[in-house]
Amino acid sequence: MQHRIVVLGAGYAGAITAGRLARRLRREDVTITLVNAEPDFVERVRMHQLATGQELTPRPLAEMFAGTGVELRLARVTAVDVDHRTVTTVPVATGDATGDGTGEDAERELEYDTLVYALGSDWHDQGVEGVAEHADHIASRPGALRLRERLAGLAAGAPVVVVGGGLTGLEAVTEIAESRPDLDVALAARGALGDWLSPKGRRHLREVLDGLGVTVHEHTAVTAVAPGQVTTAEGATVPAAVTVWTTGFAVHPISRATALEVTAAGRIVVDRTMRSVSHPDVYAVGDAASATGAGGKPLRMSCASGVPMAWQAADAIAARLTGGKLPNAPLRYFNQCVSLGRREGLIQYVTADDRAVRAALTGRTAARYKELICKGAAWSVAHPTLGLPARRRRVVPRPAAATAPLTTTTPA
Repeated sequence: MQHRIVVLGAGYAGAITAGRLARRLRREDVTITLVNAEPDFVERVRMHQLATGQELTPRPLAEMFAGTGVELRLARVTAVDVDHRTVTTVPVATGDATGDGTGEDAERELEYDTLVYALGSDWHDQGVEGVAEHADHIASRPGALRLRERLAGLAAGAPVVVVGGGLTGLEAVTEIAESRPDLDVALAARGALGDWLSPKGRRHLREVLDGLGVTVHEHTAVTAVAPGQVTTAEGATVPAAVTVWTTGFAVHPISRATALEVTAAGRIVVDRTMRSVSHPDVYAVGDAASATGAGGKPLRMSCASGVPMAWQAADAIAARLTGGKLPNAPLRYFNQCVSLGRREGLIQYVTADDRAVRAALTGRTAARYKELICKGAAWSVAHPTLGLPARRRRVVPRPAAATAPLTTTTPA
């Protein structure tokens, strides 16, 4: 019988994992099913561009995986039973990718031998009053499109407040200010502006924001969002015709409803091969996984983490199925890439455990560098099975003991 691999989620981590597995394993030996709720691959690192009216290149998943041996199912995941190795899905309204026209109310159950959980994350309102009702976000394509409509409807001089001074907030506020110089754009940051950057990085960031006319509210915690304004911890109000919330991400809630070992935030605890420490037939990659990198520090939610996690998981699955050598590549960081509009950028070089060093690349060169990184990530997803067919190895039968539950609950 063929070994059944099911990959949940076709973001950067899930799509790359599926494609890499298809390149590593023989079609005669495995089936690879990729489940995703949207028909197109979403370049999440470009959602701030989509929100400001820019058109992105369509990337249909069906075209990307045509001829690879990966079966695409367009469906929403509603439940995962890791004890019985099943996934419950509901096809999306347009029917699933097999083209059978099944209605969206028809639940389906997928059985698996190996599961790759890559359902990712969405925006996090942090429990702040009024955020869910009155704020916008760019954590997803629907969210970015809603914000796009809101921004397009604003008259000149209307105030826009971006809450959150991290990478997402910086990219959002600079993109909005550059594309709509007629708006009154502000950034609210809980700490000092760019306080994790090197001195050179902080200087450049401040220069760009000043040049774009962005008002920066440092050391400002927003405690409530209402129509037309946000309220700070000091009780001050800041006008906001549109509030963009970028204070962090929350993982998909399905992981909490399983028997998988998860963190307090709901991320699946994995070892260095991205394998669940509680269920050996489940792997988790991307934002959904809690993995450790250099220095024993948790990897942050980002494309920079998700792509190498996908490589690690795919290679580990292939190695275990074929009797090969397990990957042992360290997961580390090299830089943080930040677009500051279309003409400016910041590449902050970092240590292996993501701490800023003195060196930083700025200006147009940095903007071009960031664009190459984004294009490279999308290219790697759009060409999932490039490689020599001779590298595909035959799956070897596993002894019964190989499927027994793991006894350790501590990530390696």
